[in-house]
Amino acid sequence: MKLDEFTVGQVFTTKSLKLTKEAIMEFASEYDPQYMHMDEEKAKQGRFNGIIASGIHTLALSFKLWVEEGAYGEDIIAGTRMNNLKFAKPVYPGDELHLTVEVIDKKPMRNQTGILTVLLSTFNQKEEKVFEGELSVLMNQ
Repeated sequence: MKLDEFTVGQVFTTKSLKLTKEAIMEFASEYDPQYMHMDEEKAKQGRFNGIIASGIHTLALSFKLWVEEGAYGEDIIAGTRMNNLKFAKPVYPGDELHLTVEVIDKKPMRNQTGILTVLLSTFNQKEEKVFEGELSVLMNQ
């Protein structure tokens, strides 16, 4: 979709993705090697009672699900900013994540481009919000 085809208030819903313990640990070993993501015994003794996904992993999966929804298509040029990121609840192995994505702003610019801003809200299978953040992208008009 081109920038002009989006409307403020428009809402999209993505497919779901189930997160495995192996995926959590693999991501953490590469990008966030902290005990709560990798060490089952130590994590069980912590505040979350077990392994949890890295917030960065949750963010990356949220972005993946949104991009795979296909609304941007070939009209996206580049991401420009992320604001107001909130990791609301931990994500556990076995959680199934999906998003609602609301268009919250669009600003046409010169040269047939503009900035589209969406609010990503990620939920688990219990409909508990686990992540929220604003994403702005440069798009063709």
